[in-house]
Amino acid sequence: MDSDKASGRLKNLAGLLISLATIVVIFKLTETNLTWDLLTEAQLWLLVLALLFHVLFWLFWAIRLKILCSYLYQTISVRYALETVLASSFLAAITPSSVGGEPVRIKLLADRGASIGSASAIVVAERLLDAIFFLLALSLFIALSGFAARLGLEVGVAFLGLLALCIAFLVLAIKNPHRADHLLDKIYPFLKRLVKAQRAERICTFLKNEVRLFSDASLELTKNSYSRIAPVMLLTGAIWLSEFLVPSAVLLAFRQDPFILYSITSQLIIAIISLLPLTPGSSGIAEGSMFYLYSRFVTAYTLGMLVAVWRGITYFSNLLVGFIITAKVIKVSL
Repeated sequence: MDSDKASGRLKNLAGLLISLATIVVIFKLTETNLTWDLLTEAQLWLLVLALLFHVLFWLFWAIRLKILCSYLYQTISVRYALETVLASSFLAAITPSSVGGEPVRIKLLADRGASIGSASAIVVAERLLDAIFFLLALSLFIALSGFAARLGLEVGVAFLGLLALCIAFLVLAIKNPHRADHLLDKIYPFLKRLVKAQRAERICTFLKNEVRLFSDASLELTKNSYSRIAPVMLLTGAIWLSEFLVPSAVLLAFRQDPFILYSITSQLIIAIISLLPLTPGSSGIAEGSMFYLYSRFVTAYTLGMLVAVWRGITYFSNLLVGFIITAKVIKVSL
């Protein structure tokens, strides 16, 4: 237990240090004195608005999670869904890539009566909705803005290829859950060497059952009519547009042009790149990508503070608020 806590603290520290170090480098590359002068002249209410956009990101995500659960006849409150989202965001902030929070969402949904398989189907559905939105929105905003078209298309094509592979794998898993049974039967002899035969059998039986529940839940979700799918698609757009408007609100706070089209196009590219599992919470990757993209249209003396404030709102707030909620959830579960 002590080693797990120490590991968690190291991950927190690693993400913070990488993020802060990258921001310091960005400050060195920009006109720091002018940047600090800019902060003193910032309009506070617009910075609050930027933070509210991030809060809406959490809230819309929680509402979507609640609706997806209801499609599988699982009832959770918006409050519990929000706590699940925040706890998930905390783990995502301390694990490689921005998708590290899924196990927490699965665990917390299972704590409310869902099977592991059903909870996994909900989380996978969330990520598929996000991926579809990213691809459609990236295509649209590149067409509207014409910004970073080559990089955006390269990122989009690579992401589309990966998504196609994932969907193909999921289709096979959903339509042929018996293949998982065969695979587990082959694993069973090796598992017996690690644990007692009775325990190995229980593990395999549990996994076979959860795979079938995942398959059944996934099929149930795909059977929903357009009138039920439309709300979660609209909420997915609201989730990410709220988050992607944060930099524009920060620019307005610094009395700069918000560059809404350029900014959202850049945020879509950054969001996809941040899925790479390289550093805790994509620290360094997110800041570096933002510096590279925003340097093309934002003045140098604004850029350092923009990256710092944006990261503070979208990353450090996840660490702080998520830590508080995670501590509460763990205490309650214990």
